[in-house]
Amino acid sequence: MKPLHIRLTTLTTIVLATALFRILPHWPNVTPVAAVALFGAAAFERRWLGLVAPLAAMLLSDALIGFHSGMAAVYASFALTWLIGLYALRQPTAGRIAAASVTSSVLFFLITNFAVWFGSSFYPQTAAGLMSCYAAGLAFYNGTSFFLNGLVGDLFFSGLLFGCYYLLQQRFPVLRPAHR
Repeated sequence: MKPLHIRLTTLTTIVLATALFRILPHWPNVTPVAAVALFGAAAFERRWLGLVAPLAAMLLSDALIGFHSGMAAVYASFALTWLIGLYALRQPTAGRIAAASVTSSVLFFLITNFAVWFGSSFYPQTAAGLMSCYAAGLAFYNGTSFFLNGLVGDLFFSGLLFGCYYLLQQRFPVLRPAHR
């Protein structure tokens, strides 16, 4: 098997195994999808596959767990997360990975909560209504903060993906990317 095929197969397996976590029981907003988008942008030699993988995993898992009206905002957030990975993780380091994870968490929070507010009959269509929507997203429900859970999940899964892949590259040099 050619090194590119081995690398692509390994990367795809890592992404799919991680993406399956979304359909298993988990804490609210603690999923690996943003981490998969960042990882795919940084690790796939064919960059577009790094976008297709998390979006395909989302579409498949949404088909199983149900579609919802805010899907466009969620998918757009993950596409923007992939773009962050393309630019911020050209040379991945622990600091850059952490910064990209935090940035993607904040971006996801801002975009998806804006989508909840926009056109909502629950929140007034004013700046105060938007801030109320954001405050509700930050608030703890039954001991859960959707934003903090997302942040912790993104940091955890990014560390897991990038860390494990780094260790695999040390053990199997064929997984190391060609010079960019």
